[in-house]
Amino acid sequence: MNERLEELRALIDRHAAPDMSTLIPGIMIARHDVSAHERTMSGTVMALVAQGAKRIALGDRVYEYGPGQYLVASIDLPVTGQFLDASPDHPALGFGFALDPIMVAELLLQAGSEGVRRGYGPPPSSMLVSDAPMAMMDAVLRLLRLLDCPRDIPVLAPLIKREILWRLIVGEQGSAIRQLGLADSHLSHISRAVRWIREHYARSFRVEDVADLVGMSASAFYRNFQAVTAMSPIQFQKQIRLQEARLLLASHPNDVTGVGFKVGYESASQFSREYRRQFGTAPSQDAAARH
Repeated sequence: MNERLEELRALIDRHAAPDMSTLIPGIMIARHDVSAHERTMSGTVMALVAQGAKRIALGDRVYEYGPGQYLVASIDLPVTGQFLDASPDHPALGFGFALDPIMVAELLLQAGSEGVRRGYGPPPSSMLVSDAPMAMMDAVLRLLRLLDCPRDIPVLAPLIKREILWRLIVGEQGSAIRQLGLADSHLSHISRAVRWIREHYARSFRVEDVADLVGMSASAFYRNFQAVTAMSPIQFQKQIRLQEARLLLASHPNDVTGVGFKVGYESASQFSREYRRQFGTAPSQDAAARH
C-alpha cells in the first residue's frame, strides 16, 4: 500500500491544477497548501486521500479520513470541510471521482437481478468512510497514469472508471452506491427531495407536500431525510439559503437586507442572526472582509 500511495502522491502533485480539473471527465485531483475551513456543497463523489487528512462536518456528524481512505458522498449536501495540517512542504493531496447514477444503473443491470435486489433497503447515511482496497487503489493509479499519456484517455479512461465504480458497488459502501443507481430506492427519493429544496430554497414549504412530491408518507420521508442528510428538511433549507446568501453578498456587499429577502428571509434581523451563527460574523462584516 505504501508504494501505491507514493506513486499516487507523485501523480497528483505533478498534475494538480488550481481548479482541481483534469483531462479525464468527472475526475478531479487536488493539492492544498493550507488548512482553511471551507463551506461548500459536497457533490456526489468518491474522494480518496493520498496525503494528509480531511475532516468533513455534515449537520452534527463529523467524518475524518486520511491516506488510503475514501469517503463516498451519495447526495450533494452543504458541508464544512478542512484539510488538516496542510502546508507548502507537506500539502494535502486528494483524488475525486464524480459518481454518475446512470453509470451505476448500467453496471447493476450487467450484474443481474442480484445486484439490483441488493440495492433496496433502508437508506444509508449520505456520507461514509472506508479503507480503500488494493484493487481500487490499483485502478485509481492506472487511471491517473493516463494523464501522462493523454492520447490514451478517450479509449481507456471510460473502462477504468467503470472498474472503479464496480469496486465501489461491491465494496464496503456498496449499499449507498447501488441505491444511487435505482430510481425507486429510498436514497433516490431523498435525492429528488434535496434537488427540489435546492431549486426552491427561497420558498416556504410544508414537509408533507415535499413528501408527497417524492412519493413517501410524511413520517417515512422525515425519518429517511434525517438519516441520509443528518438534518431536517427545514434545517437543510436554511443551510442552502445561507450559502446562497454568502455567494450573493460577494457581488452585492452593500445590500445585506436585499440579499436576505432574496434568499427567502422575511426578517432582516433573523437573517443577520442566523448568518452570524453559521459563519461566525455578521453578513455586512463578512462581505466587507471578502470583497
